[in-house]
Amino acid sequence: MQLDDVTIYIVYAFAGGAGIMLAEAAYMLLSSGAESRKAVNRRMRLQQHNVNQKEVLVQLRKERGLDGENSRFSPMAALRDLRIQSGMVMPLATFLMVTTAIAVSIGIGLGFYVNRLQFGILLAIALTPVLPFMSLKWLRKKRHKRFGMQLPEALDLITRGLKAGHPVPVAVSMVSREMSDPIGTEFGIVSDEITYGSDMVSALRNLYERVGHEDLPLFVTAVSIQSTTGGNLREILEGLSGVIRERGKLRRKVKAISVEGRMSAYILTAVPVLLVAAVMVLMPTYYGDVVAESLTWYLVGGAFFWLVLGNAIMFKMASFRF
Repeated sequence: MQLDDVTIYIVYAFAGGAGIMLAEAAYMLLSSGAESRKAVNRRMRLQQHNVNQKEVLVQLRKERGLDGENSRFSPMAALRDLRIQSGMVMPLATFLMVTTAIAVSIGIGLGFYVNRLQFGILLAIALTPVLPFMSLKWLRKKRHKRFGMQLPEALDLITRGLKAGHPVPVAVSMVSREMSDPIGTEFGIVSDEITYGSDMVSALRNLYERVGHEDLPLFVTAVSIQSTTGGNLREILEGLSGVIRERGKLRRKVKAISVEGRMSAYILTAVPVLLVAAVMVLMPTYYGDVVAESLTWYLVGGAFFWLVLGNAIMFKMASFRF
C-alpha cells in the first residue's frame, strides 16, 4: 500500500468521525431536554411509566435480586451480595451464562491457538468461577466510587431540607428527586420503604446492605443515635458531610502518593505478557520446539505464580486502609 492510499484512508476516517460528532451534536440540540431533566435517575424514569409507587418499589427490588431467598448460608450468597452491591439489573442466571460462555470461548480459543486443547479446557475451567467475581467486583468498585462522590452532596441536600423545616423523610425524598444514579435511586428506595411502613433506621440499614459503601455506617449510626437519644440532626449531618469530604481528600492523596508502586506493578506485569505476545505474532514458530515439552509448562506455571505473588506484594505495599 502506497503512502497516498494511506493518506486517503486517514482523511476518510477523520471525515467519518467528524460526521458522527456532527450528528451527535444535532441530536443533543434537537432532542427535548425537559424529559431528561425530570428523569434524573432510574426510579424517576420508572415513575413516568408507572403511576403506582408501590409497583415501582417492587420492580426496583426485583431487579436488584432483593425479593428472593436471603439465606446467608447459600453457596451463591457471596455472588448474590456482590451482584446487589454492584447495581447490576441483569438476572444472576443470565449473567453466569454470559461469563461462562466468555470463559469457555477464551479458554478453547487459546487452546486451539497454542495447539494444546487440554490447556484451553483447564483455562476455561479456571476462568469460569473467577470471571463472574472479578466482573462484579469491578462493577461494585466503580459504583462505590460514584456513590462516595455523591454522598456528601446528598447529606448537604438533606441538611438544607432540614433547615427549611422539612421532616427527615421528606428531606431524604428530595435526594431521590434531585440527584442522579446511583444515589438517587438508592435514597428513593429508602423513601419508599419509609412510606410503606419501615422506620428510618431500618431503611438506612437496608441501604447499607444494598450498597456496602464504607462511609454509609457513619450516616446510619448518626441517624440511629439521633432517633434514640435526640439531638440536632442538621448539625450532625453538616459535620458528617465535612468528615466524609476530608476522608475522600485523604484517600485521593494517598492514591496519588502510591501511584508509583501501582504503575511499577502494571508495567512489570505487562512487559512479559506483551513480549511473549509479540514473539508469537511476529515469529509463530519460535516456541515450536519447546511448546510440547512438559518442562516448558511447568516453567510457565512457576513464572506465572511468581508474577502473581510479586504483584500481590507490590499492591499490598501501595494500598492503605483507613
